[in-house]
Amino acid sequence: MADSINRRRFLKQTALSGLGLGLAGRWPTLYGPNAPSETVVVGVMGVNGRGQVLAEIFAGTDGAEVAYICDVDTRAIERVIGAVSAPQQQGDGSTRPALQEKRPQGVTDVRRVLDDADVDALVIAAPDHWHAPAALLALDAGKHVYVEKPCGHNPREGELLVAAQRKHGRVVQMGNQQRSSPETIQIIQAIREGLIGRPYFAKTWYANRRGPIGHGKQAPVPDWLDYELWQGPAPRTPYRDNVIHYNWHWFWHWGTGELCNNATHELDVARWALGVDYPSRVTSAGGRYHYDDDWEFYDTQVASFDFEGDKTITWEGRSCNGLGVEGRGRGTIIHGTEGTVLIDREGYVVYDMENREIWRRVRPTTVSALDIRGGDELTAFHIDNFLHTIRGTEAARAPIDEGHKSVLLCHLGNIAQHSGRALHCDPANGHLLDDAEAMKRWSRDYEPGWEPKV
Repeated sequence: MADSINRRRFLKQTALSGLGLGLAGRWPTLYGPNAPSETVVVGVMGVNGRGQVLAEIFAGTDGAEVAYICDVDTRAIERVIGAVSAPQQQGDGSTRPALQEKRPQGVTDVRRVLDDADVDALVIAAPDHWHAPAALLALDAGKHVYVEKPCGHNPREGELLVAAQRKHGRVVQMGNQQRSSPETIQIIQAIREGLIGRPYFAKTWYANRRGPIGHGKQAPVPDWLDYELWQGPAPRTPYRDNVIHYNWHWFWHWGTGELCNNATHELDVARWALGVDYPSRVTSAGGRYHYDDDWEFYDTQVASFDFEGDKTITWEGRSCNGLGVEGRGRGTIIHGTEGTVLIDREGYVVYDMENREIWRRVRPTTVSALDIRGGDELTAFHIDNFLHTIRGTEAARAPIDEGHKSVLLCHLGNIAQHSGRALHCDPANGHLLDDAEAMKRWSRDYEPGWEPKV
C-alpha cells in the first residue's frame, strides 16, 4: 500500500485551490471586491427548526436578502424575523449585530411569497410532505429552489421535481450540505483518482437517543397554528397532540422516517464515492423495537443496496441507541481494493490494507457532527454555492437530479422494510420490477386540488 500511494501527489491534489470556499467573517462572501449591485432575494418556508438556520445564513451572506419568513406557526414567524433583522444577545454577554438591515415580511401562506415578482428563490424547510409540492409551485412561478432533504415525500415526487427543473431551467439544489464540504470534496476526488484502488463497499450509519412520542389523542388546534395550511397537499386528518412540530417525521402520512431524515446525507456521500446511481436490489431488516408508541417507521434498521459493477452500500440506523461506530454518531466508510477511507462531516481518515492510519484531515470544531445545527459552516458553503449557481459563476454541487438519486435509496429502503422482502430494481432509473404491491408506495394520495404536476 505504501508504494501504491504517492503521498506527494496526494498532498498536491488535496490543495483545494480554486474551490471558492473561503470565509469572510462568519459566512462566505458571495462575490468579492467586484460584487454586482443585484441581490438574490429569498423567501424561507418552514422556520421552526432547520429553517431558522437557513434563514440566518442567507441573511448573513453577502449578496442575499431574506424578504419573507413563511410559517404556519405565527410564533415562529416573529422569532425568526427578529433573529435575522435585529441585534441578538450572545451567550458571552456580547451583542451580535443584525444579519441584515431590512426586516422580512411574515406570512403563513407560501403562495404569497411566490406571487412577489421581486423574490428570486424559495428556501424550503417545511415538513417532508411539503418539500416537492412547494418546490414545484416555486418553479412554476419562475423561482429558483433550495429544498431541504428529502426532496420528496415519495419516489414519484422526486421524479416530478427533476422533470420540473429541466422544464423551467431554474436552479434546484437539495440541502445535502456535505457535498460542499472542502474535506469531503477533497477525499472523494482522491478516491476517484485511485487512492484506495477500486472502491466497492460503503458502510454508512446514524445513531441517536430519541425518546418515545407516546400515544397521541385528538385535540383542539392551537390558536398559533394554521393546521389547514400545515396539512397542505396531504389528505386531511384530525389534529393530534403528538405530531407537530417534530414527530410528524415518524408517520407515513407526512414523514419519511430516519432513513430520509438522516441517512440521506451519508448515503449521498457513499453513492458519490462509489460512483453509482440506481440500485439493482434493495433489502431491509429491522423494526420499531425500543418503545411502544405511535411511531410508524423504524428505530432500528439495516438497509442494503446492491449496484451493477459489484458494488454495495449498507446503512445502519439506530434512533434510540446512541452508541456510534468508530466513535462517531454518523459517518461513511469506503472500502477499496487498496485501502479504506472513513468520512464524516468533520473530515476523513485514510487506512492502508494493514489497517494502519496513513493520512488524516479533521476540521477543528467544538460542535458534535451529530448536531445538524452544528453544520452551519458546511451549510454556509452550500448556500454560497447555490447563490453562485444562480449567478452562473459556479456549477451546483448538489443538483436535484443527484439529490433525487440519493433520496430514492432511502425511499426504497423504507418500501423494502414495509414490504418485508427484497426489491428488484431497474438499474437505469431505480423503478421497481414486477412488484405491484410495493409500487403502491411509489406515490401517494393528495388532498383534492393539491396534486403536484409538471
